[in-house]
Amino acid sequence: MQVLADLATEYWRDFLAGTWLTVQLVVLSSVLGLALAVPLAIARLSANRALSGAAAGYSLFFRGTPMLVQIFLVYYGLGQFEAIRGSVLWPVLREAWVCALITFVLNTAAYSGEIVRGGILAVPKGEVEAARACGMTRAQAYRLVILPRAFSICLPAYSNEVVILMKGTSLASTITLLELTGMARLAASDTYQPIQVFLLAGAIYYLLTLAITRLFARLEARFTRYMTDAR
Repeated sequence: MQVLADLATEYWRDFLAGTWLTVQLVVLSSVLGLALAVPLAIARLSANRALSGAAAGYSLFFRGTPMLVQIFLVYYGLGQFEAIRGSVLWPVLREAWVCALITFVLNTAAYSGEIVRGGILAVPKGEVEAARACGMTRAQAYRLVILPRAFSICLPAYSNEVVILMKGTSLASTITLLELTGMARLAASDTYQPIQVFLLAGAIYYLLTLAITRLFARLEARFTRYMTDAR
């Protein structure tokens, strides 16, 4: 315990910086990934075979390949295209942080899209029929009835996806980003105490997991409060 306390005292700034970078990646990837997951889920449910097939292919690729491979494809692969290297976006796209963010967004969107799709399918048909009986268009029904109800259904599953994403951000250290795992690796190489260092990093990941689960528990209670009030 004394060794852990000494490590925390000496490297707390490094661990704080790494944790902050991890939190940034998780929050931005979750928000952008969910924004992409909603149209992806709707496309998967579309009667248009080309649209649903393209969405299914996207989902299958990102769920069927390791995230580490995806990170390397984005980080090392974008520079292989002359059109990208010559574009005005290249100074941004060549940054490791941007490449990691793009990978995490695309990856979590594939998983989240399936979660949202399951939530949409779980919406009671009576609620959908009631929306249509009120004269709502398809877009209005999705915006006012189907998607809010689907989110309340899929929140527990989505919270697990965010936790998995948070742990997956450790792969960003493979492309020079010093997030929490990257900082832990540096501290371990400096102190030659890898067990103690990674125990400390693991404790921080555990606290982040608790924070995420607590946040989603509150969101779930808020979205389902009508069920409690009805009892």
